Amino acid sequence: MSETYTGDGAAALGAADWLHLAAAPTFAIMALLTGVVGGGSPDMICTAAYNGSPLSGMAAMYGLMSAFHLAPWLKLISSQRNGDRRS
Repeated sequence: MSETYTGDGAAALGAADWLHLAAAPTFAIMALLTGVVGGGSPDMICTAAYNGSPLSGMAAMYGLMSAFHLAPWLKLISSQRNGDRRS
């Protein structure tokens, strides 16, 4: 998506380029809030296995989703560092 377009689609493309950076912080905030405030009562299906594993629960799921969505941030940081070295 880093190609340059002209016309009406240029603003939409710029927004789309930056939108993928919103996922990781959003999921991290959701994990923090779920962990601090509490996830509420578990679903009826999960009541038998509630707290059975440290990876169970919504906070862990949001934390993992945040980790999986770090790639755009790492790519941005890497490109900025490579640009600094070339200057």
